[in-house]
Amino acid sequence: MGSGPPGSLLLLLLSSLLLVSNTVKCTRGESSFIIDTVGLSILPKDNVQSGTEVKIRCDARVSSSNISQLGYLFEFMRDGVEIHTANTTEDSTYYEINPARAVDSGNYQCKVSVKNKRKFSNTKTLDVKGLQTPILHLNNSTPYESEEFKVTCSAPDEKGSLTFNFYKTFRDGQPQRIKKQRSTNNFLETTVTLSHIGDCFLSCDYEIILVSGPTSSNVSNEIQVKVKELNIVPDMTILPNDIYEPDIIEVTCKVQIHLADIEIFLLKDRAVLNRTTGKPLIHRFRPKPTDSGELICKTEWRNVQKENYKTLKVKEVFSKPQLHLEPVDVFEGERFRLNCSVKVFFPQMFDPKTLKYHLYKDGTQLISSATYVAVADRNRNGIYSCKVEGTRISTSFHKESETVTVKAKVPVSDPVLNVVGGKIFVGKGFQLICHSHTGTFPIVYTLFTHNGKKMIRKVSRSEDRATFDVPPIHKTSDLKAFLCHASNNPRTPSKTALGQKLLNSTNIIEPTSKPQLTIQPSQDITEGQSMKLVCSVQAGSRPINFTWYQESNGALASLSTNKLEGYHSMPNAHKKHSGKYYCTSSNPADEPKQSEPVTVEVKMAGWKKALIIVFCFILLLILFLVIALKTRLFHFKRKRTANLSVKSVSTKLERLSLTQAEVIDANATPTMMGKSVWSDHVSGSESDDQNSSTLPEKQAEPEYTEVQIKDADPTKAPAKQSTGNIYSEVRHSQQGVPEVPDGKPVEYAQLNHDGNHQPDDGQVVDQSLTRENTTDSENNTDVHTGDPEEGTCDPAPDC
Repeated sequence: MGSGPPGSLLLLLLSSLLLVSNTVKCTRGESSFIIDTVGLSILPKDNVQSGTEVKIRCDARVSSSNISQLGYLFEFMRDGVEIHTANTTEDSTYYEINPARAVDSGNYQCKVSVKNKRKFSNTKTLDVKGLQTPILHLNNSTPYESEEFKVTCSAPDEKGSLTFNFYKTFRDGQPQRIKKQRSTNNFLETTVTLSHIGDCFLSCDYEIILVSGPTSSNVSNEIQVKVKELNIVPDMTILPNDIYEPDIIEVTCKVQIHLADIEIFLLKDRAVLNRTTGKPLIHRFRPKPTDSGELICKTEWRNVQKENYKTLKVKEVFSKPQLHLEPVDVFEGERFRLNCSVKVFFPQMFDPKTLKYHLYKDGTQLISSATYVAVADRNRNGIYSCKVEGTRISTSFHKESETVTVKAKVPVSDPVLNVVGGKIFVGKGFQLICHSHTGTFPIVYTLFTHNGKKMIRKVSRSEDRATFDVPPIHKTSDLKAFLCHASNNPRTPSKTALGQKLLNSTNIIEPTSKPQLTIQPSQDITEGQSMKLVCSVQAGSRPINFTWYQESNGALASLSTNKLEGYHSMPNAHKKHSGKYYCTSSNPADEPKQSEPVTVEVKMAGWKKALIIVFCFILLLILFLVIALKTRLFHFKRKRTANLSVKSVSTKLERLSLTQAEVIDANATPTMMGKSVWSDHVSGSESDDQNSSTLPEKQAEPEYTEVQIKDADPTKAPAKQSTGNIYSEVRHSQQGVPEVPDGKPVEYAQLNHDGNHQPDDGQVVDQSLTRENTTDSENNTDVHTGDPEEGTCDPAPDC
């Protein structure tokens, strides 16, 4: 065993060192603790009877390290209020209640504090049942009625604030509470009074307020009280029985029992006339008739009062003086009268002639007479009174009247009429004020208007005014009919204000009459002429504002003037100024009026008319000349065209005559000098056609000319008659020269022959122009040649 391996020894050594190291570390570590639980218990139990010893125990359980001893602070609380504390090193303590009373009932809790940590216990309720029966004590069980005496109710074993109630109970009756009072102690001493006479029983109890609510104790012991009657009603006498002024009377008040501290009072109308203590009261005085009434004699001992009363009647030998003012409403300048008078009731007791009268003003004797007459003015205003002196049984006495205030009224001054706003608009209602600058109120104002209407206003205060709503006037002169009367004294004539003065003091605004618009010089105006629009009214207050309008253009101009008319000039009138015009008039009356419209026509100027006439004449002349020239030119052209057409046809006829002999039969083609009739123009006709072709070219329509060939001369050898129509188409230029469209003259002729075509050298051809139709665009010429016996020629071939 002793020869074990060295490794095992080394392991054992290391384990020992580690254990020592951990032990040292724990020994030298920081202290710590924690309050685990705090418990509360009530001993012997939660519900106990009053007077039981009760302990409230608090236990704390704390876990700690490296702390040898802990200090505990225990705090006991009832209903959240601290009631007890304890410092200890023990982990438990208790709070003792001995004996426990109802006031100790409540919710208890414990708080434990260890250094900077604290913890609360759970809450437990203690219920102490039962209250101590109170004890009643009296310092006097036989008091007089209404006499105060002391009572004491106590509950020595109870704690806290108590509320005490005191009761009285009559035989075979229910308790009646006569007093309730709170005390901070367990007893209460107070005073009570009993006003009834006889026996009763007094008792008391108390109330305490617990967590569960208020609780009342049992009723205390009852004590019998005998209330004695206190006969201190005073005896009262008044001498003499019949009292006349100025007799002296004696009033006596006394009680039948002797009490050292009793008080006796003599009262009248709640005023103390006299007072004594412990002895009878005797009061002498000279009463006045105004002292008649009820006298009261009152006694008081401690808290007890008794009274007696008698009626005092003082008979007047003569009445109280009466001071009369005539007239009652006196005005300055009027005579007034003050008269002092009395009425004698018992003339046998003294001589009325011995009465003396004195008049006073503001407390100073004015005259020794019963009557005072004077003229009222400001110096005689004041407070007047009178005093009457008489003597009876060698005793002088006097009486004074009530005061009379004399304040002479001020007569109303001449009224003045004023218009509210200072303006009157004719045709509109307005307000009129009638006012007097001086005069005692009330003042009655009466207004008579222009239409006979009567209006009345009564003014009673200086800030008021007599304002009348007046109907409209229709002309300024109506104001002269207005009349205002002011009066405050029915004994004198009223003062008058005339409406005539309103004409000078009032701005009278009369609306303008309907305006009239006139045109000068007239309604027919020539261009370039000046035109004046005159707008006028017959009446209206100035200034008057005139405005001119043209219906098509609106307002033209406006003018304010102090005249009854105004004008607007329009120089250099034009056609645009024609139309309807009207004007309006207005003034401060703010009632615009409009005139009837006037139509204005601006005519053309004379020189323009003459110029137009000359221009038209020249235009007509030019037109006439143009027409005449065209007509002449037309006839010239037509004549020349006709000449050219006839010449062409005659030449052709001659050519036809020359070639007749060469015609073999009817179907042969006509030739002219070995040429066909339809050939081009030659010789003279060519020359003519060429001459014609020199004129300016114009595309013309064909013209046809009918030529009738007369019979041959009978003197010559007969020849065979033949009838034929020759149609010649001639195209003319603008000058009437026939042309074809290509510029070369073309002519054609169609001859109708009968069966025998023999040339007749002696035949004379008479050419005649039978019909000519000419238009602006074309000329047609038809030429008829042949024997009248023969038929018509065949139509000409188309070109």
